Amino acid sequence: MTIASRPGAFAKRTTATVTSIATIIALSMIGTAPASAADRVSYDGSKPAWAVAANDSGTPAADTTVEGEIYLPLRDPAGAAALAKAVSSPTSPSYRSYVSPKQWIKQFAPTKADSDAVVNYLTSQGLTISAVPASREYVVFRGTADQVNAAFAANLHTYNYSGRELIAPSKAPSVPAALAPKISAVSVDQSRFLTHPDSVQQGSIPTVRDPQSFAKANAATPTPATALATCSQYTGQNTATLPAAYGRTVFPTFNCGYVPSQLRSAYGLNSLAKSRIDGSGQTVAIIDAYASPSIVQDINTYSAAQGEPTLKPEQYKQIVPTLAQFKDTALCQEPDGWQTEQTIDTESVHGIAPGANILYVGGYNCGGGLDIAMSTILDNGLANIVSNSYSDATEALPADVITGEDNLYMQATAEGVGLYFSSGDDGDLTDLGEAPQPSFPGSDPWVTGVGGTSLGINKTGNIAFETGWGDLLDKVLVAPSGSLSYTAPPPGTLFGGGAGGGTSTVFAEPWYQKGVVPGSLSSGMRVQPDIAALADPYTGFKIGIRPITDDTTLATGPFVNQTWGGTSLASPLVAGQIAIVQQATRSHIGFANPTLYGLDRIAPSAFRDVRPANPPVALAYTGAISGNTYLVTLDRDTSLTTARGYDDVTGLGGLTYGLLSLLAAGKH
Repeated sequence: MTIASRPGAFAKRTTATVTSIATIIALSMIGTAPASAADRVSYDGSKPAWAVAANDSGTPAADTTVEGEIYLPLRDPAGAAALAKAVSSPTSPSYRSYVSPKQWIKQFAPTKADSDAVVNYLTSQGLTISAVPASREYVVFRGTADQVNAAFAANLHTYNYSGRELIAPSKAPSVPAALAPKISAVSVDQSRFLTHPDSVQQGSIPTVRDPQSFAKANAATPTPATALATCSQYTGQNTATLPAAYGRTVFPTFNCGYVPSQLRSAYGLNSLAKSRIDGSGQTVAIIDAYASPSIVQDINTYSAAQGEPTLKPEQYKQIVPTLAQFKDTALCQEPDGWQTEQTIDTESVHGIAPGANILYVGGYNCGGGLDIAMSTILDNGLANIVSNSYSDATEALPADVITGEDNLYMQATAEGVGLYFSSGDDGDLTDLGEAPQPSFPGSDPWVTGVGGTSLGINKTGNIAFETGWGDLLDKVLVAPSGSLSYTAPPPGTLFGGGAGGGTSTVFAEPWYQKGVVPGSLSSGMRVQPDIAALADPYTGFKIGIRPITDDTTLATGPFVNQTWGGTSLASPLVAGQIAIVQQATRSHIGFANPTLYGLDRIAPSAFRDVRPANPPVALAYTGAISGNTYLVTLDRDTSLTTARGYDDVTGLGGLTYGLLSLLAAGKH
């Protein structure tokens, strides 16, 4: 893995030279007396770029609880990267010669002595240890703002960033010089609490470019019956008459929510199910925060209603915190926000691969808890397919922290674990006020970033259209005379969500993308996504859920159906397809990117190339609550665009079973 340099991102930290005897003496005295500035080592790369005076809103209360994470350096980072590349590169003699978790830990993990030294220092400062994984790559801890300031000389402040108030150090955190060689990063900011599910409910607007335009577009106005759009079970079932756009006045209506049999048919998987190729014998792990109290009941109620097999005994397992262990719920968008995510993930995996086992591992929060969930899988070899339907909103995490997370993903690659991350739902992030960029972790070169498509499935279960997910909504207005018009010339200006992607600001172009990703996109940097699947909520997926009605008690309401999309849907759909191909070909794919891009070089037609819609595809949508009708134009994803071959909305395109067979065999 190569991280490209950028101004201020990787300021070289202060070093201290000590003899081995002096180190032992100094470590024995840590915590017994205050250290002078000269006795400390600062971590400039551990301070987030947004922690600047312009965003400063003061100091947090001294007793405010703060979560922190110390990352420890790998013993041989270059060797770990070389191993990860070798086992995932089809041209390598070590291709798919994966190591076990015990082997990886023995060869690359920080030593127990170093981990113990970090733990001892933290506890000597009055901090509480939340978790230390078996791989010892990090230590998660908690304490008050005062305790954190004393331990790291961090001078914590509160900053307004990305519409939220987040705590971060106003100067680079530091540790005693004797401890510094054992630490690669000190995370005492709340960047990780920007992590959120990448799901969008049909009819919601994930980002608002212009609040006034948003209010105008959502003001209720009577809509003539001829312009009301009734949802369709399949593409073309229903139509609505709207003002002229793109040379027509009659438009197909939005989708009610596809069910599993429709998606399996569109993706060419139904015929395999007849041969009992349904993911049996495979385990798909899913990581989210918290835990739904009704998930097994919801999956079974939903499956029975759709004529799908319910869960067999032991087919679904979970490793989750108790309600009393949930932390940082307000910052992490509450348990009900993640319940929907867990439901989308599990029901889509079960729908695509009904024979696969599902392992759900929930974090106690959306920060260090997600790392612990990941390590639980990696350190114990619990699954080799892991779907992660969340992102950190941007790549604006502290640089040293990104390196610490990257080590986790290298470990997964060496062990033959394929990590699939959603690419996000906010396009290039400019609607969030950011410079154009992809979101992390999907932009990390050791994971497979999954982008999104808009998918039309016809009455016979075949693909009627597929293009990039990026929705622009244009409200239908009614004049006193009864005539209809649009709020703005089509396609309108109200952004209804789109697949994340774009050129990384952090990671250099990985070896496998060279020669496939156009240089006009990469400019020598990593580009996200890698592949894509259904994500558009207006051509979305129907789920069944008993929604949480009280986040304090996790009480739930009655069972309801809802229609959702987002790249949170795309990631588990891909994970389910990988489970099917591993069963069918008795293979262990691991980190798929080097093989995917290698196959594109010799058999690009094996991918389902997702291209611009020509003429444009537009749907009629009427909101169930507002009663407003909109023209929804597809394939309008901020500055990201679909194209022939690789593009920054859908990557290489959609997976096909023929392609996956080649992927399993590694034939290229």
